[in-house]
Amino acid sequence: MKSENTKKNKKDEVEEKKKDKTHPLIKGPRVTEKSATYAEKNIYTFNVAQNANKNEIKKAIKYVYGVMPVNVAVTKIAEKTVTRRGITSIKQGGKKAVVHLKKGDKIIFA
Repeated sequence: MKSENTKKNKKDEVEEKKKDKTHPLIKGPRVTEKSATYAEKNIYTFNVAQNANKNEIKKAIKYVYGVMPVNVAVTKIAEKTVTRRGITSIKQGGKKAVVHLKKGDKIIFA
């Protein structure tokens, strides 16, 4: 019985460690309808830091989620001017990364 309990405890510890991992380059998943449909095809979208490049994003995804991306595409998001109640302001731009995984690999967001 003790060996079964220790195995379960080790699995729980590994899962807890995965949840705690973060990386400064990955701000978080980009949740849209399009990204949800792509997730079914093992393609995931993330908001990333402005100074991130493809190689750094691959390493960050490997570190945080434990899966190695096959391909990474990076796109800049332009700043947009927005008018609300007569006041003009700027909606901040950013950068997004589209990460392709091989069959069988999945990323689960909590």
